[in-house]
Amino acid sequence: MQPYSSRRARLAGQLQPGVLILPTSPEFARNADTGYPYRFDSSFFYLTGFQEPEAVLAIVIGDTPQSLLYCRDKNEEREIWDGYRYGPTKASETFGFDAAASIGELDSQIIELLKNQPRVYFPLGMDASWDARLTGWLNTVRAQSRAGFTAPDEVVDPRGAIAEMRLFKDEHELDVLRQSGRINVEAHKRAMRFATPGTAEYAVEAELLHEYYRNGSRFPAYSSIVASGPNACVLHYIENNRTIRDGDLILIDAGCELGGYASDITRTFPASGKFSGPQKAVYELVLAAHVAAQAEAAPGKPWNNMHDAAVKVLAQGLIDLKLLTGSLDQVLETETYRQFYMHRTGHWLGLDVHDAGAYKLQGEWRTLETGMVFTIEPGLYIRPAANVPAEFEHIGIRIEDDVAITANGNEVLSAGCPRTVAEIEGWIAEARA
Repeated sequence: MQPYSSRRARLAGQLQPGVLILPTSPEFARNADTGYPYRFDSSFFYLTGFQEPEAVLAIVIGDTPQSLLYCRDKNEEREIWDGYRYGPTKASETFGFDAAASIGELDSQIIELLKNQPRVYFPLGMDASWDARLTGWLNTVRAQSRAGFTAPDEVVDPRGAIAEMRLFKDEHELDVLRQSGRINVEAHKRAMRFATPGTAEYAVEAELLHEYYRNGSRFPAYSSIVASGPNACVLHYIENNRTIRDGDLILIDAGCELGGYASDITRTFPASGKFSGPQKAVYELVLAAHVAAQAEAAPGKPWNNMHDAAVKVLAQGLIDLKLLTGSLDQVLETETYRQFYMHRTGHWLGLDVHDAGAYKLQGEWRTLETGMVFTIEPGLYIRPAANVPAEFEHIGIRIEDDVAITANGNEVLSAGCPRTVAEIEGWIAEARA
């Protein structure tokens, strides 16, 4: 498990002496004695590879950093009911820790690790119960001052440093993201086949999940959006309970998780298989904005160039369609385009669908670098309004792809998912034949 031990060593090399303490996510009850499917904390997993609950990573940072894992003990009875547990010994061997111990020993051992350390690295505010636990550890050490022990007098949040590491994907991560993208492409193509008039949105969602599960993705990366007709103008629509009607556009924003890594694709297509005139006009405008944004996805270019390029195309198109009035400069300056386009053009992608990493450094948009992965997702959402002709009402369109920065430009990780009008209409005709 070399990637994880090397990541821990790299993180320790960036930090001043002290002790880093990073818990994984807790388990959550769904109701009564039934829990939600467990999902580890992304940063904890990035540094450990360990997926069980009730676990804590500790790194003693100094001349010779030492990484320790606290996890559940082996327990034959619980394994009969709940499944395999590594236990400290096997976890230490498998994931390359210097040592591991029972989670039951966490309190006593952490107190010893904190003695005479200048600082503790801890994600304050992540969980109130863990904040209280840290306070208890520090107060216990302070109470032993007459015995010659000092407690850390500085608490530093390590999440910024970890996020900066997570922002740059290595080859293993890129391979997993590519495979996650390929599975998602096939799921979206399957959804286009089955999303016919008279079908419930949730039935289309089931087709997405079918494709995810049968290809090894056990979970969607987020709640799937299957939005038909007016629902496509609701950005985070997840009820998925409307029946699709003839003439509807269907906006599907869905992604799967594979090995912890998310894919995130949005496609918009006609339930009938053919775009109407107004639908096609708006769709091709959004697609032109997507193409303009992708042209700015290259090493050395500022992150915000993609958004600026998309907005400029959308604004001019809205003027051309007579949905907005005024010159391009006026529309951009007054931001009247936000009536129809109110979100950003993309976000980082990785272990979280909205992944870790700063978008600005020292107040300036950061430049794109090899290994960064993100989405490009312009859209238009035309709700009924005084300035909206009836033929444009309830047209909601978003086109989203997953993109990695390469040495020479970019790689579309979601390539293969029909995107142009001709590709979409052609695939639907073929798939439904």
